[in-house]
Amino acid sequence: MKPNKHIILLLLTTLFILWLALPDLQAQCPMCRMSAESNLKDGGTAGKGLNTGILFLLSTPYLIIGFLGFLYWKNKKKASDEASNAH
Repeated sequence: MKPNKHIILLLLTTLFILWLALPDLQAQCPMCRMSAESNLKDGGTAGKGLNTGILFLLSTPYLIIGFLGFLYWKNKKKASDEASNAH
């Protein structure tokens, strides 16, 4: 069974839009943002990696789902190959 081309196109389009939006995302609540900005103005370094850390945490579930999808696809392909070789 081949994957539906529309689903693949939708997935690739969504990933491309997310890739374009990542540099511009402000992944902070207003209170965290205010705290990080005031820390940077006072010479601190606590706010520098805050956005990167939040985006890293955000990407983890997507990586897990992608890995599970890859395993499913690989096992599905292996089962399909075994079924076709059995005949």
